[in-house]
Amino acid sequence: MSSIPPLSLVRFLLLVALLLGAAAARADDASDLAQRVYDRPNGRDLTTLGRMVLTEKGRAPRIRELVTYRLDKARGETANLIRFLEPEDIAGTGLLSIDKADGSTDQWLYLPALDRVRRISSSRKGGRFVGSDLYFEDLQERKPSKDRQRLLGKQLENGILCDVLESVPLDADDSVYKKRISWIDPATAIPQRVDYFEQSGNTPSKRWLLRSKKRTQGYWTLTDSRMIDLENGHETRLVIDTALYDQKLPAKLFTSQALADESLESEYRP
Repeated sequence: MSSIPPLSLVRFLLLVALLLGAAAARADDASDLAQRVYDRPNGRDLTTLGRMVLTEKGRAPRIRELVTYRLDKARGETANLIRFLEPEDIAGTGLLSIDKADGSTDQWLYLPALDRVRRISSSRKGGRFVGSDLYFEDLQERKPSKDRQRLLGKQLENGILCDVLESVPLDADDSVYKKRISWIDPATAIPQRVDYFEQSGNTPSKRWLLRSKKRTQGYWTLTDSRMIDLENGHETRLVIDTALYDQKLPAKLFTSQALADESLESEYRP
């Protein structure tokens, strides 16, 4: 004859089941939030004209003018092209990134002084892009499925009560970062701040901050943002002066040929 479990054991098992269910729900909520950020409406294509401002102690700010293009391609691919226009010592330099549906990214850099296109190897994803505080990895569109997502709670940032999201790579070799912590506006799915952790999982090495945004053609445009090196205080500010969405950019704009030949893309500049 089977025995009936003691009431205390039944309560314990129910408590364990509730805790496991709550943990699974929190994990689902974290993944859903990360996916909302990734899927935020941004137009089929986007062209921007703006400035990169490099600031460090004891030196005058260095200002670089640049144009960027982005296109959502078929089969879940996204293409991005960055081209510097001024000053003369960096004019013509370009970076082409192709983010693939499987989560991998191909990147090519064009340097006018060498007049050649060079592929960026995956081992260089932690390399600084043209001396800025942006790594090559920062210029990729990372899929949420490549990270383990966890909600850490809520916290004020930029005057907004944000959801705080921790993202840890499932494959440690797949990112230069040990983890990222993002403060996300739940109303717009726009990050207000992101802390990047490299050597230590406790102390961030870099911090990205959103300073302003505005609606353009019905889409949110991040018009002023900064990436700060927390060790030396060096700062890279990105300002967007003009943004044009859904201009029917052609796929031929996002090729190594167009990367090496400005005449193939200059007609699409704002």
